[in-house]
Formats: sequence, C-alpha cells, structure tokens
Amino acid sequence: MTADRPVSPKRESSEEVLSAVPYGLRVAAAVAWRSLIVAGALTVVGFVAVKLASVLVPVAVALLLAGLFSPAVSWLAGKKVPRGLAAAIVLVGGIGVAGGVVTFVVISVTVGMPALIDQVTASLTDLHTWLRTGPLHLSQVQLDEMLGNLTATLGRNKSAIASGALTTAVTVGELLAEALLAVFCLIFFLAQGRVIWVFVLRAVPAGLRNRVDVAGRSGFTTLAHYIRGTAAVALVDAAGISLGLVIIGVPLAAPLSALVFLGAFVPVIGSVIAGAIAVLVALVANGVWAAVIVLAVVVGVMQLESHVLQPLLLGRAVRLHPLAVVLALTIGLVTAGIVGALLAVPLLAVFSSGVRSLATRPENHSPGRTVTGVSRSSPEDRTPDPGAP
Repeated sequence: MTADRPVSPKRESSEEVLSAVPYGLRVAAAVAWRSLIVAGALTVVGFVAVKLASVLVPVAVALLLAGLFSPAVSWLAGKKVPRGLAAAIVLVGGIGVAGGVVTFVVISVTVGMPALIDQVTASLTDLHTWLRTGPLHLSQVQLDEMLGNLTATLGRNKSAIASGALTTAVTVGELLAEALLAVFCLIFFLAQGRVIWVFVLRAVPAGLRNRVDVAGRSGFTTLAHYIRGTAAVALVDAAGISLGLVIIGVPLAAPLSALVFLGAFVPVIGSVIAGAIAVLVALVANGVWAAVIVLAVVVGVMQLESHVLQPLLLGRAVRLHPLAVVLALTIGLVTAGIVGALLAVPLLAVFSSGVRSLATRPENHSPGRTVTGVSRSSPEDRTPDPGAP
C-alpha cells in the first residue's frame, strides 16, 4: 500500500484560487476564450477568402459544374470512352448548349427590342395623358419642369455614369478571366477529379483519412444532388413563366425566361426578383391587366416550386432547415454580393453533409474503405470510385 503523495503548496494555492471563483464564472470564461479563438480563426479564414476571391470563386463554380456534368462523364467512361475524352465531349457539349442559348437570347432581344420600344413609348404617352387628365391634374408647365429636372440630374452625373461604365468594362474583363479559370479547373475536375481527391487526402493523418474520405464523398454527392435538382427546378420555372409570357404576348419572353432560369439558382430571392422584372416589363409594355396575369403566373409557378419541386428534388438530398437557408443566403449576399448568394446555400449543404458524416460513428462506415475505396493495405495504388470529387 503506497503512501499518499504530498500536495505541493503551489497546487494547493491554485486550487484555492479556483474554488474562490464561482463555478458559473469559470465556465463562462472557458467558453469565452475558446469562442474568441474560434472567432479569430474564422476571421483569418474569411480575410484570406476575400483576398483570394478571384481564385476561390472560379474554383467553387467549377465544383458546382463538375457536380452537374459528372454523371454524363461517368456514363461515357462506363461505355469504355477514356475519361479525358469523355470530359472533353461533355464540356464541349455544355459550352455548345450554353452558346446556343446565349445566341438565341441575343437574337430574341435584337428582334423584340423595337416592338418593346414602341410599346414603352405608347405607355409613356398614356402616362403623360393620365398625369394631365387624371386625379393629379398636372399642367404642361409642371410636366416640363419635371422633365427638365430629370435632364439636369443626368447632366450633373455624367462623370459618375462614365466612370460606372468604365468600372463595368473592367468588371467584364475580370469576369472573363475568372470564367476561363473556372473552365480550366472544370476540365481537370472532370478528367482527374479522383486523382486530385486522393492527392488532397494524403495531407490528412492516416488515422482520420478514411472518415475524411467518406465525409468528402458525402459532401460532393450532396453538392451534385443540389445542383442537378436546382437545375431541374430552374428549367421548370423558366418553361412555365415563358409559356405564360408567350400566351399573354409580353415582348422579350426568351430573355426574361433565361433570367428566371438563372435566378432560380439563388434560393428564395432569385426567382422572386426575376418574376418581378417580368411583371414590370408586362406592366410597361402591355398594361395593368397583362401585368396582373403575369403576376398570377409567377405566383403559381413559385407555389409549384416551393410545394412540389423543391421537396421532391432537393428535400432528401440537401436536408437544410429553411431558417438556415435564409441566414446563409443573407450572409452570402451581405459579404460577397450576388456571387455569395449563389454559393452560400450549396456550401452550407456540403458543410452540413460533411459534418453529419464526420459525426457518424466510425463503425457505421463501410469496413475496409479508405481514401480510394479499396482495402487498407494499399490506399495509394488504386483509383477511387468514378463519382468521387
């Protein structure tokens, strides 16, 4: 039986000090300094992300497109087509479809713009008549004064308008450069995504590599389901609203439908803004009753999207609470504008899926799987599954 070890005076004094501090205050202090460390780390990560946004955003867009195109590449690879050639075929086909849609939209705008200008002119004439003969009873002198004030305002802001145009030109150049970087990254993600993923996982400690591999695959699968489901929802939204615009006779139906399609990729607010623009064009070009009908069509399509399409196509894959979606969308919009709103929800979905996978007990994962999906004996010598990121 061993004798009790003597307690050092220093340890005894520290314990007395701790006992003198209330327990709740000690817990609050411990939580506070740990929270400060986490907040500091997030601040550093956010600062680096902002500084490298011109690189990180194209990479994120390339990952989204990889999730969209990977099934086609895997299907071609399953037909004995070399994966590099399959990636090239899918990428060229996607660029061809996008180019065809853009060409169709530009031609539609070119053809429909004269009719829209005539209708807007007629609407302005009607507005002028209403201002003179309607409840306001404005005189011609007052109308001329309003027009003069508007012209003077535009004249005083010529320099701001010119600098804004120059800034827009610079922004377009930057967007083209980032688009080329996104396409370049997409080529390698589609052709060598598995090899890149294995290389990244080599930086993870061996004991955690299997769980990180499962979490990464789960996150990429969620991302792929999200982008494909969103594309399907956007296509249905654009088709429904386009049909309504064509039947009512609203000009520029094709560009407005393309805007609705793109807006659907920004959850909650994207479709609302695109639909509001369609209603505004109908109001200016076709009058109040046409705008009311377009508004009814937009509301009907939005109801179909929220109650049928999204639960069916996105609910099981994403599994995000609506409050989390709104908060992520708001944070992305405030911190990074439209790009942040576009990427916030898919990034949240990937993060949520990865955390759920990491929180799962290791024994619930498939036994024997490693970073490459084969036995633990030789993880670096094999190739991962075709659907891996």
